[in-house]
Amino acid sequence: MDNYTIPAQTRIGHVHLKVSNLQRAMDFYIGLLGFELVTMYGDQAAFISAGGYHHHIGLNTWYSKDGGPAPQHTAGLFHTAILYPERKDLAVILKRLLDAGYPISGASDHGVSEAIYLDDPDKNGVELYWDRPRDQWPLDEHGNLTMFTKALDVKGLLALADDK
Repeated sequence: MDNYTIPAQTRIGHVHLKVSNLQRAMDFYIGLLGFELVTMYGDQAAFISAGGYHHHIGLNTWYSKDGGPAPQHTAGLFHTAILYPERKDLAVILKRLLDAGYPISGASDHGVSEAIYLDDPDKNGVELYWDRPRDQWPLDEHGNLTMFTKALDVKGLLALADDK
């Protein structure tokens, strides 16, 4: 096998999720998280985005209508990570989730990013996060990245949501 390296500009463009109830999934991703509906594919799929992109998330019931969540202890998607542009944006969505009484399963500071963890209505993991500027990423004495998992300063983060 040759020594191929993927181009640095490569990005993950979208995720397509199997859901059991399309309307319930749309209520979560559009109604709560604020994505915009781009188009529907009949009554079986919805394509949603931020900012008018063709789709960041596809939601479909093609193989999963009225089904249960995937078993936790099997191979599959751990979570979908949604990157917010600024720390304040993460603060606003956290406040929105808390105000709605939506269950949060975790909140972590990883050094390079701050993240909120939750499950969508089908128990698909969702990470909501923002990246710190690269010059703030933690490095060891040799210049190697040293990510970690520490408790998130939720109080400090939420203070940003109230700034006008």
